[in-house]
Amino acid sequence: MAELTHFDAKGDAHMVDVSDKAVTSRIATAAGWVRMAQDTFAMISEGRAKKGDVLGVARLAGIMGAKKTPDLIPLCHPLPVTKVSVDLTLDPDLPGVQIEATVKTTGQTGVEMEALTAVSTAALTVYDMIKAVDKAMEIGGIRVTLKDGGKSGRYEAS
Repeated sequence: MAELTHFDAKGDAHMVDVSDKAVTSRIATAAGWVRMAQDTFAMISEGRAKKGDVLGVARLAGIMGAKKTPDLIPLCHPLPVTKVSVDLTLDPDLPGVQIEATVKTTGQTGVEMEALTAVSTAALTVYDMIKAVDKAMEIGGIRVTLKDGGKSGRYEAS
């Protein structure tokens, strides 16, 4: 297990100093899902949600969430995010929405938190837009599926 770096010698939380790290291309992808009732899934699939385009609004919310990550996560570095993509796919087998976000930067630390925040924000937006008809929706499976760049190299979830 790698040593945790967000704590100083006294055990106090602090922001990690990345100034000596090399500037490299970084990418991270995260995924998650929103499970819902079959009727709710049909409503989204058929474009009948009263609040409008559920997937389109959630995509924008995910992109905005990635850009706001350092405002939400106390020790997260503000980074020059160069690309954010958020894909929402209707999954009849769930039934629900599969969400995947990819974030890129060129910098001294990775963008895993931005990708995770994008997925989380998109999932919460799906919930918010249709909670009036399905309060029992479940959000889950949020995880990093790919991370590349920097000293620790490449990670791909199995």
